[in-house]
Order: sequence, then C-alpha cells, then structure tokens
Amino acid sequence: MSSSGAQPSIFSRIVAREIPATIVAETEHIIAFLDVAPKAPVHVVVTTKDPQYQNVVELAAGNPTLLAELVAVAERIAAERTNGQFRLVFNTGVAAGQTVFHVHAHVLGSSTPTDSLGEDSLGAL
Repeated sequence: MSSSGAQPSIFSRIVAREIPATIVAETEHIIAFLDVAPKAPVHVVVTTKDPQYQNVVELAAGNPTLLAELVAVAERIAAERTNGQFRLVFNTGVAAGQTVFHVHAHVLGSSTPTDSLGEDSLGAL
C-alpha cells in the first residue's frame, strides 16, 4: 500500500480533476479515461478512485469486490469500443512495466473487427 506522505499519483490527480483527461466511464469507485500514449487503436486506462492499492495483487487481496467492479467497467468499455474483443493488462512492478503505482488496467483493442492487436501493443504500457 502507498505511504501516507507520498505525493498523489497522476491518476489521483485525474480523479480530483487537477489534470485533464478524456473520461469515458465513471462509477462511484472507478474512473476510466483514454491513455495519452495509446499502444492500440483503443487504449483506455481503468483505475480505482481509491489510491491505497498499488497493484492488482494488493487490490485482489484487500478488496476483491472493487477488483470485480474494475473488471466489469473494463468489460463494459470493451463491449462499447471493441465489440467485446480486448486485452485487459495489469502491470505489476517496475520490471513488468508499471510506472504509476496506483492500481490500474489497460483495455486494449480495436474498433474494427478486421484489425488485430500486434505484439507491440504489449510493450511498455
């Protein structure tokens, strides 16, 4: 879990509306927005509004109900934007490409059925 004296993450600042983002979905506990450096034709970041969980492992152990809500929001976004065919990627740890230590998932997909995601969409997210 994050330390109490740490600076707010970029995602916490988006939640607080301190940093602009193109928000595509929001619930009481979850917010989703377009990635500013997309790795796929559809690339949406889905995160919790609560910054206490740094990664998906912490979230699963600490609040599985919130994890289920995050996945449900991701699925809804994918249904709307990718015809339900998508990758849902959680990076956990620096070596795995995690750069923001506020749990989040990347919804990656294509808006057209003929496009497919190449392996480069699994690069640094």
